[in-house]
Amino acid sequence: MGIKIKNLSVCYNLNALKTNAVNNLNIEIKKGESLGIAGESGSGKTSVAMAVMGLLKNPCEVKGEIFYKNIELNSLPEKERNLYRWDKIAMVFQNSLDVLNPVLTIKEQISECIVKHTGISLREAEKRVLELLNLVGLESKYKNFYPHHLSGGMRQRVLLAMALSCSPEVLIVDEPTSSLDFESKKEITGLIKRLHREKKLTLIVISHDMKTITELADRMLVMYSGYVLEEGKTADVLKKPAHPYTRGLLNASPSINPYRDLWGIPGEAGTNPYGGCSFYNRCGQRHLECKTKLPKLKTVMEDRKVACNRGGILVLLEGVNINKTYHFKREKIKACDGCSIKIHSGEVVVLTGKSGSGKTTLARILSGIISPDGGEVIFEGEKVKGNNATSRENGIQMVFQDPFTATNELLSVFKVVSEPLDILKIGSKKDRIEKVEKVLEDVGLPHHQEFLERACYTLSGGQRQRIAIARSLILKPKVLIADEISSMLDPSSQANILRLLKKIQNSKNFAMLYITHDLDLARKIADKIYRMENGRVFPVSLPSTYIEKDFF
Repeated sequence: MGIKIKNLSVCYNLNALKTNAVNNLNIEIKKGESLGIAGESGSGKTSVAMAVMGLLKNPCEVKGEIFYKNIELNSLPEKERNLYRWDKIAMVFQNSLDVLNPVLTIKEQISECIVKHTGISLREAEKRVLELLNLVGLESKYKNFYPHHLSGGMRQRVLLAMALSCSPEVLIVDEPTSSLDFESKKEITGLIKRLHREKKLTLIVISHDMKTITELADRMLVMYSGYVLEEGKTADVLKKPAHPYTRGLLNASPSINPYRDLWGIPGEAGTNPYGGCSFYNRCGQRHLECKTKLPKLKTVMEDRKVACNRGGILVLLEGVNINKTYHFKREKIKACDGCSIKIHSGEVVVLTGKSGSGKTTLARILSGIISPDGGEVIFEGEKVKGNNATSRENGIQMVFQDPFTATNELLSVFKVVSEPLDILKIGSKKDRIEKVEKVLEDVGLPHHQEFLERACYTLSGGQRQRIAIARSLILKPKVLIADEISSMLDPSSQANILRLLKKIQNSKNFAMLYITHDLDLARKIADKIYRMENGRVFPVSLPSTYIEKDFF
């Protein structure tokens, strides 16, 4: 066993204000294993590392047990605990300029650490310094340099040398690549990977950079506000995140998604004052129970644990073995031939394919506009029949390809946008006016009285499409189906409409099925891609792989 942590909690008491940085953390890291801890700033990652090192003192309160080779470290007196610190468990801190002493040379700083913890002579320690500098890829001449004489990457190597100076078995690296340039990041990551392999270290990697976690960790856990929300094998978590927060971190990573537009997680990080899920105020699939019920970390699939009252990211809309045939006088056309598709909460799914491949037919079946000949559509666990999923709030809505035929050009802007509220008798007249004004603001249109009274035929194509989007959003859908909505617009209007829609989707957290034949567009926005050909659907999980292998 490398390190085992049981029920670890860390609370900072500052000016009578208590901040719970870590809450009942339980993890076990086997000898020689590498574990990554990911999360936004303030999620509790560094507090875990400092607790393992035994460096958290008053006014900080640490509860729980930390085992190293079956020895419980938290119960040891400080003098005994110090025997394990650096000798058995060492840490590479972040912010190298703050950690290194500016008035001591590199040789003096590393030698001091060696002499203090091993008791060898200064002469022997200085020989060891040269070995360590060589180990981390620094020339011996740098031993007489001061920290401010070195680059960020070189200082990071010095910190690694210091951490390895007493030959520890467990190494903790805290944000090892933050603030480094691309080449330095690559070199430091490669160095840590090599040292982990050659020294057979038990490695704990703390980082908000998902690429660093990917490179260095076999297994990872994701923290938010002191809680572990997801745990599993790194490759599996990255391929198929099971918690909305994990997916949000991946979507915000330029190194994980080099071809896509980046969108952060909406809302501000913070705790839930009602005692429920810590991610409640930012989660797009939150349920009433999530407000007050704290989710437990449970196994949801092989080698994967998730803390979510809803069991992880939900499947919102599913088409199962859908068939649809159109009959003409002398022939029949099979528009959908055993089509199956899944759309999860909060994700953007792109359905692409040539004209006539069946995309629009499938979209209309999924939205309940037309019925399939066979198969079924399931929304939130219930079978879609007629308009039961579209004629309601928080259901399914569709934005059509042609904005000119999708809206009555003789009606006013207000009438077109508010019509779904009128039909379903939702809210008072005042409520409806407020809802219309808000949704027009969301889509970037004026909402003063003069604009509300304008007839739709007086608007441009781009404005008409925004009106169509506003109309579809007025019922706050959980799934929005957008069928080639930018194909009839000029390139500039296309870009504006797409960025607007993606911005709204990210902030409102609804799922979206976007239909297009534009492959470059698919690469930019998709979490997942389905390709449709001759009425059949072919799922492809990675947008960049799909485009490069299947089309170029």
